[in-house]
Amino acid sequence: MKRRQFLCFAAGAAAMLSAPTHGQGQVPVTAVARTRASRDRLEEALARIADPRGEGARACLTVYAEASRAAADAADARARAGITLGPLDGVILNIKDLFDVAGEPTRAGSKILLEEAAPAAADAVVVRRLRAAGAILAAKNNMSEFAFTIIGANPHYGTPGNPADRVRVPGGSSSGGAVAVADGMCEVAIGSDTGGSVRTPAALCGIVGFKPSKYRVSTEGAFPLSYALDSIGPIARTVKACAEADAVMAGDEPRPLDPVSLSDLRFGVIQGPPQTGLDATVSERFGQALAMLGRSGCRLRDEKILILDEIPRVQAKGPLIAVEAFAIHEERLNTRAQNIDPNVRTTLERGRAMSSADLVRLQRARARLISAMDLVVQEFDALIMPTTKIVAPLLTESTTPEGFTAKTPLLAGNTAICNFLDLCAISLPIPRAGGLPTGLMLVARNGHDRRLLRIAMAVERLFGG
Repeated sequence: MKRRQFLCFAAGAAAMLSAPTHGQGQVPVTAVARTRASRDRLEEALARIADPRGEGARACLTVYAEASRAAADAADARARAGITLGPLDGVILNIKDLFDVAGEPTRAGSKILLEEAAPAAADAVVVRRLRAAGAILAAKNNMSEFAFTIIGANPHYGTPGNPADRVRVPGGSSSGGAVAVADGMCEVAIGSDTGGSVRTPAALCGIVGFKPSKYRVSTEGAFPLSYALDSIGPIARTVKACAEADAVMAGDEPRPLDPVSLSDLRFGVIQGPPQTGLDATVSERFGQALAMLGRSGCRLRDEKILILDEIPRVQAKGPLIAVEAFAIHEERLNTRAQNIDPNVRTTLERGRAMSSADLVRLQRARARLISAMDLVVQEFDALIMPTTKIVAPLLTESTTPEGFTAKTPLLAGNTAICNFLDLCAISLPIPRAGGLPTGLMLVARNGHDRRLLRIAMAVERLFGG
């Protein structure tokens, strides 16, 4: 295997000294939370949600105006008394429409579930932990129906427009959360990520999205898409805000998280399928991002991972996500298919034909690939690839059956690798001077979440974000 080694020394150190410092021109959300009253920030978020000229009606399906005001007032009272519940105390939070909130039916972006579901008996585990940490729940965010498209379109409740260009898709399935963060309707949004549903919309909307190791955050009280692949992760403007939300959801004790030094870090730049089919913007920006990293003193090595070529082969009879989703929705497909988003319905039907024997073989093959990939990843501090292969496509070209089929692998092909191989990953916005956003994805071993977040903070600082 031919490998190209990039080594940088004095020039890299000089480049780091001249790079913008972390937070220049933008105050991190947690710093805002400490210097401005929660009630004031909440009122600004609620005003943006209610603005008829904005995306609030499409991004936020349920708004908890009065309850959030009471929570904000309580957070401000604690602050005046010198009491804090931790780094999320007083932070304005939105959650994806698939999380249980006590007393409400859980829609998951579907009108069928709104009609069928009984009110939730209790908050989802992550919602309960976030509330206990002082986060202020402002709204539930729109999403792709059943969380099962990467495009982010929803024909039942509308599709929020991409903040960079309103005629383009936001990415999904956590579409409303990404738009809400980017448009100032909240400071942190919590989504689910089964094949890229946090990272893809974050990349297309120019913000940060983190997919933790699957075991790390409980999915209890989150409407499932795939029992094997579902992860719960945050979307925010900064890595720090994502790290703080992740720690609360995982039940960790709050601890400071500082960026590592980029000097001498080892990054594997994934070749092959993850860089096949890049559009001109993603290709150019990804190259620029690698050049910045190369000048920082880290070591970049091109890496062709043959395991990635096996993933399509072991899923040739049906992707694992579709098989599990079909099992969840079989009765609805048989009785109410006409009420399901046609693109979601078509994707769900891909799981119908797989036999139990095929599924067992697929699960065993996946376990083998996970073990093999872990040996590869441990050679590096992180792997690098573009989050998506294309910028946000037009809504009109993405929702027809043909457009949906063509765009989906370009938006989910790279992110889905991390779920299938049980890795943790984060998408960071690549610096841009105008134009549409693109994302850089950093990938690490299962369980190395905090280390990955520290690396991401260093890269974010390098990028001037």
